[in-house]
Parts: sequence; C-alpha cells; structure tokens
Amino acid sequence: MLKEYCRRQIELIDRALDGMLPQAYPPAIYEAMRYSLFAGGKRLRPILLMAAADAAGGDGRKYLHVAGGLEMIHTYSLIHDDLPAMDNDDYRRGKLTNHKVFGDGMAILAGDGLLTAAFETMLAQPGVDPAALVTVVREVAVAAGAAGMVGGQAVDLQAAGREVDGETLRYMHRAKTGALFRAAIRSGAVLAGAPGDKLAALTEYAEQFGLAFQITDDILDVTGDEAKIGKPVGSDEKNCKSTYVSLYSLAGARDMAAAAVSAALASLEGFGSEAAVLREFVNYLLTRDS
Repeated sequence: MLKEYCRRQIELIDRALDGMLPQAYPPAIYEAMRYSLFAGGKRLRPILLMAAADAAGGDGRKYLHVAGGLEMIHTYSLIHDDLPAMDNDDYRRGKLTNHKVFGDGMAILAGDGLLTAAFETMLAQPGVDPAALVTVVREVAVAAGAAGMVGGQAVDLQAAGREVDGETLRYMHRAKTGALFRAAIRSGAVLAGAPGDKLAALTEYAEQFGLAFQITDDILDVTGDEAKIGKPVGSDEKNCKSTYVSLYSLAGARDMAAAAVSAALASLEGFGSEAAVLREFVNYLLTRDS
C-alpha cells in the first residue's frame, strides 16, 4: 500500500513542481535548479505534509504549492550540503552532484534560487485561509533558518573532525533534519484545520519520525548498499562525523530507532484509519534501504 501510495503522490508532486518551476531566462540558472529538483527524490516532506492533512480530516492534494515549496527548500539544502566547503560529495541519488555538473558558483546560485522560489510558491497556495497560510509559511521559514535546518548544519560543520556528546548530536539532527519534517507535518495539519489535540499529537509524531529517520540514515551510512542509497557508503566516517552509530554502536542505534518508532505510533493512538499512511511511513523506517 505505501509503495503505491508514494508512487501516486510523487507523480502528482512532480507534475505540480514542473509547472511551479518552468524553464525560463536566464536558462543556465533554471537548468541547474531543475537538475537537482528533478533528480529522483523521494518527495518525503511534501508527501508527509499531504498525509498529515489527510490524517487531520482534510485533503492533502489541495496543498501542492506549500508541499512543492518544502521540496524546493529540501533540494536547495542538498545542493549546498554537497559543496566542497561542506560535505564535498560527488554523487547524490546516483547522479553527479549539482556543483560537479554546473560548477560551485552556479550550484550556490541554484540553491539560492530554489530557496527564494519556495516562498514565492508557498504564498501562491490557493483555497486556504490567509491567516493559516501565513502561520504555515512563517513556521517553514523558522524551520529552514538559523533556528532550524541552517543552525543544525552550522553545528554539524563545526563538529567535523571531533566527537560530540549525545545532547549536541540530538540538537544537531533535530534542527538539521527534524525541523523540516516537523514543519511539513504541522503545516499539513494546520492547513487542514486540525484542532489543538490533533495538532499536538501530530507534532509529537513528527518529532519521533525525524529522530527515527536520522538514526536509520546513520545506520544506512554503515550498512547500506551504495547502489540503492545513491551515494558512497561510509561518507560520515570519511568526513569524521559523529553519528548515532559512532556514539551508541550499531546495535544501540537500532534500539534507539525502534524506540522512536514506537513513540511515533503511540502518538497516533487517537487517530483511526485516516492516519494509516503515517503509521506505515514510520514503520517503514526500520526496514528502509535507501
């Protein structure tokens, strides 16, 4: 069910993104932006937004502009993260990274272009209460900025080459990875008009989902198949990065991931079948191979 659901949602999101970011002038920057945006991503953040809206009693397909904006922000972060001054990766999703194709300067501009296009796109969302849309866009902005993803990346950059403690690791990934998941899930709930108790439950789900995702990502960097994950295995060790595996061992990291998944499922106890996709998503994290 989950695989087919994701296939349908990805097709819907990709069609929408193609219209949101058409080829235009100057062609070089749009080509670079579209290269990474359509490089085969799983569209997890927009799909989670839509699934959260469905769980809150709405129709997630109505919110493609906000969902598409989230994917643009995520893609920009990957372009910049792969740069020589950051992680210095040559491959992403099995393809050459943006700077390897277009050069460092154009890659930086492609990331900048996607970040700013994201907010233009989200604010063009039709058919929603303007106050709710402003609330969502502000939340996404905070999640993407120095108090969220960018701040987490800054801590990650400073931590390269040295071991950090568990508290710093948790902060780093809660900000770098978890903040955008949290914003995606909460945005879907807010756009769908979720009452306070459901919004709180979905927020807790988002926190635990983000934690489980990052832990399993660290596990995959050690145990994964390079052909499936689309980048070299062992890149964290190569870049001397602290991970849940390096701090807590492979077995310890697996236990922590299972605990986070259990907590995420517990947060959905007040929901019925409308949250079935969210349950499948978080269960999938324990068996994911990419």
